[in-house]
Amino acid sequence: MAGVKGQANAAKKASVKGTQSKALRQVRHTVTFHRTKTLNQARAPRFPRKSAPRRERLDKFSVIKCPLNTESAMKKIEENNTLVFLVNKLANKHQIKLAVKEMYDIDSARINTLIRPDGQKKAYVKLSQDSDALELANKIGII
Repeated sequence: MAGVKGQANAAKKASVKGTQSKALRQVRHTVTFHRTKTLNQARAPRFPRKSAPRRERLDKFSVIKCPLNTESAMKKIEENNTLVFLVNKLANKHQIKLAVKEMYDIDSARINTLIRPDGQKKAYVKLSQDSDALELANKIGII
């Protein structure tokens, strides 16, 4: 019976005082307007916005177009331990270095690039000291 009396007293207090508690508003001392921070809910999408993942634009096969075998390129191979390639115009030096490493298993010391007058990009791949450009050119099929 005591439980029922306790409940009755609680109900009486609630009806007299009210169940809603009055929160105190923060007092600001400046005239600057502050927009209230509303509730940010985590996204729960009903369907994916992309149907398929994006394909990588430049893979190793699209970075390197072909090796060059002009007279000046042959001179570079023989004298400067450097291979010359035509590459994709959008490829940067890091991508060229990675593509040469993956396709031909060549360690390059440095890469210089230029845009030819016909609009194509040419890459000079200087090989490391331990590898021989003439031997690698034979293996690739330039010579």
